[in-house]
Amino acid sequence: MIIDMTNAQSPTIDAQDLGQIFGIEPAQVQSLMRAGKITSLFETGTDEHAGRFRLTFSYANKRVCLTCDASGRVLSTVRTPISPLDIHYETEHS
Repeated sequence: MIIDMTNAQSPTIDAQDLGQIFGIEPAQVQSLMRAGKITSLFETGTDEHAGRFRLTFSYANKRVCLTCDASGRVLSTVRTPISPLDIHYETEHS
């Protein structure tokens, strides 16, 4: 999987890839993001992690972190469940 880094401040993931990650149809991805149901966080590496970045996506009870190199190649994927308490906290503090 490759993340489009054409705009380094706003990377883009293909809806097909994100849909597959969450088990939803790619056609649903954009509307779920616009509705705030799929959320994202973009972090840039510093110091020993310079040249890498992490994209974190949350949807329903799942969180997926993609660690990528500067070209957008995904180096690792970490999937974790989100507890109902985490979902409540994220909703209240977003």
